[in-house]
Amino acid sequence: MARDRNGSDDFTRPLRRILVGGLVALLLAIFLIWRIDSVRVEQLRAAIVDRFVPSFEWAMVPVTKVAGMLDDARSYARIYEQNQELRRELQQMRAWKEAALQLEQQNAKLLDLNQVRLDPQLTHVTGVVLADSGSPFRQSVLLNVGHRDGIRDGWATMDGVGLVGRIAGVGEQTARVILLTDSNSRIPVVVQPSGQKALLSGDNSPSPVLEFLEKPDLVRPGDRVVTSGDGAVFPSDLLVGEVAQSPDRRLRVRLAADYGRLEFLRVLRSRERPVPTDPGDLITPPLPASPEIPPLASQAGP
Repeated sequence: MARDRNGSDDFTRPLRRILVGGLVALLLAIFLIWRIDSVRVEQLRAAIVDRFVPSFEWAMVPVTKVAGMLDDARSYARIYEQNQELRRELQQMRAWKEAALQLEQQNAKLLDLNQVRLDPQLTHVTGVVLADSGSPFRQSVLLNVGHRDGIRDGWATMDGVGLVGRIAGVGEQTARVILLTDSNSRIPVVVQPSGQKALLSGDNSPSPVLEFLEKPDLVRPGDRVVTSGDGAVFPSDLLVGEVAQSPDRRLRVRLAADYGRLEFLRVLRSRERPVPTDPGDLITPPLPASPEIPPLASQAGP
């Protein structure tokens, strides 16, 4: 076995040397032919290229495919990055859209408030409606204005159309509004065009009741109801709503204010009522001052 192995080595070693030498000589010849600057050699090179290069297209297919796959992979990576960027921008645009819609709604509410025509002598403070934190009143809301904004108890509040309620409880930064629908709400009103005065009483229903009408027969459903200004509690001629008749034949008021969308309220500054200092003023008004009688001129003696 050892002899056979040595014999095969003795046979293949010279053959390997011959093949390596021939390959080196062939490569050297190709190199020299490719480097020789001659017209005939150039023609030979052109003939070799025309003869062998077109037939090697099948060998270049894998290389071309691999190069195309690499280009596609790089393109896919770029597309993926662009897709992620577009997703982030779309998410931001959705957030901006939501913010724009909220601003548009708030702007519409504020425009509604500005369209209400009031007495030019009345000034107002606009507040944002907050969530109700709980109180003895069943129908009330909180505003984000208070003593720091000059708010006082008893002032009227309106939305973009009509009267909403009155201030009842003022803090440093918040104020509570009793709605007209609350059972503790009582305001003097007048029904137009008949001019009948009445008291609007809340009963925790969407439509408060008209009470103490002098002549109910003169009042019809659809008549306009405004504040009367009696008692100097509310300014006069503030829109409250219109008369409606309930199934129990009672006269109620369909409120003009949209209680389902109370977001901004206008607090009307009322004139300060003078505080009596003399106990007699609580019963009768002070008497007018009597005119002074000039003293009689002294008569000259005889």
